Amino acid sequence: MAGLTAYPIHKESLVIKRALISVSDKTGLEQLVQSLHSAGVELLSTGGTKHVIESFSIPVKDVAEITQFQECLDGRVKTLHPAVHAGLLARMDIEKDRTEMSRLDFSAIQLVVVNLYPFEKTVARSDVDLSDALENIDIGGPTMIRAAAKNVGHVCVLSDPNQYSHFLDSFISGSISYPDRLEFSVQAFNKIAAYDTAIAEYLMGQSRAEYRPWLHLSQPLHQSLRYGENPHQPAAVYGNQSSYIDCFHGKELSYNNFLDVDAAMSLMAEFDEDKPTCAIIKHTVACGVGTGDSLTDAYQRAFETDTVSPFGGIIIVNREMDEKTASVIDKIFTEIIIAPSYSQEALHLLSQKPNRRLIRQLRSVSYSASSIRSIFGGSLVQTPDLEAENSSNWEIVTKRKPTPSEMDDLIFAWKVVKHIKSNAIVFVRDGQTLGIGTGQTSRVDSTEIAILKSQKAGLDLKGSAVASDAFFPFSDGVEAAAAAGAKVVIQPGGSVRDKEVIETADRLGIAMIFTGLRHFRH
Repeated sequence: MAGLTAYPIHKESLVIKRALISVSDKTGLEQLVQSLHSAGVELLSTGGTKHVIESFSIPVKDVAEITQFQECLDGRVKTLHPAVHAGLLARMDIEKDRTEMSRLDFSAIQLVVVNLYPFEKTVARSDVDLSDALENIDIGGPTMIRAAAKNVGHVCVLSDPNQYSHFLDSFISGSISYPDRLEFSVQAFNKIAAYDTAIAEYLMGQSRAEYRPWLHLSQPLHQSLRYGENPHQPAAVYGNQSSYIDCFHGKELSYNNFLDVDAAMSLMAEFDEDKPTCAIIKHTVACGVGTGDSLTDAYQRAFETDTVSPFGGIIIVNREMDEKTASVIDKIFTEIIIAPSYSQEALHLLSQKPNRRLIRQLRSVSYSASSIRSIFGGSLVQTPDLEAENSSNWEIVTKRKPTPSEMDDLIFAWKVVKHIKSNAIVFVRDGQTLGIGTGQTSRVDSTEIAILKSQKAGLDLKGSAVASDAFFPFSDGVEAAAAAGAKVVIQPGGSVRDKEVIETADRLGIAMIFTGLRHFRH
């Protein structure tokens, strides 16, 4: 850019002589300022932070003394002054900057300690309004952080109390190294990016626009992973996974493990309030789902659907894992077990295998706000398909109506099929999956695979309910299901051949429900 001259970055250790401190979160402040004072660092501060530092009996100078300007507008303007920002942006190894700082009678600042108004906590309150939100948008703080982070050769910036310990460990002989300064600078810019993202997301949510004009994504690194889907693919996971799960036993989760755990918890979110339920997942697809009077019964019914695929799979339950269920699960190799809690006896048994992951699910994934997938040139964004079903909106389109027990099976089947990859077909009876067909290019193929799996498992489809994630485009899918023994069908409806499909169901004595809601899962 015209008018700007780039100079080599000063990469030597930086002696800290002056520090500007202005923090909303006072955590760890006393130890930090005591250490700075002991090292002979002059402290500058404002408002509430200055009063807290004075309460520690540590000398501190008001920023107004160097700006010769009192804060105004109820404290909105305190540090937005050339004396402050010249002190943060000066490159004191460059003669031109030294000369100008001397002419202006300004002094350099080598350390900035700033954390921001708690905007995200403020807008998370149920009673917050726009005026509260706007008042909690920090202006001076981000400006100082950006200036300090930019001038990494000459300034160190601390933007989070969690950094104080690292800083003090590295603060040797009153100086801080360039690698440490660079690390803090990177963290500072990420902090500002996340802060601005939170503000933009909140304000866009206040607008009346149907679509948000920008997608902002700012998530902290949760952990680096050994590799991605395959060993030659580097990978990492970002976000706040630790608020959803606690993997307290076994190896760290892999990339594929995270995908499977996500699929398992998304499915189980359908059954959080139901009776004991178990689902078995393999490669993000359900092998079987079962409910029962006990957790052991639920697991056995899920396992019966497919006794081969669960090897090396994932088991998730919606009740405390008890010793009896654990002893049955322990008979086959299981990669991951997920439960809201574990009895001491179950823990003792399941933890005997050191590589098996045991996970506590801390909360439901129904809290997820959006689903994002990367594509060429950008991303696709949608709300997750987690909305609770409302059977009162369903339409019985056939002459025969489902019995109460058949309606229970239809509801169960519809909960499961929305978590099976398209084209998806699920056969169910008495709270147990009997056959699952997934990911085929033809709905008839998915139906045939589901039937074949039930036959291999020795499960009779007579009197079963069948769910389809999308409409039957032809009557052949209904005919295949009826030939296998199904007596009730649930599907979205909406095909140009709906009339033909309904007539076929009537001819075969099948009851059919249209939900009006599709559950494609690509």
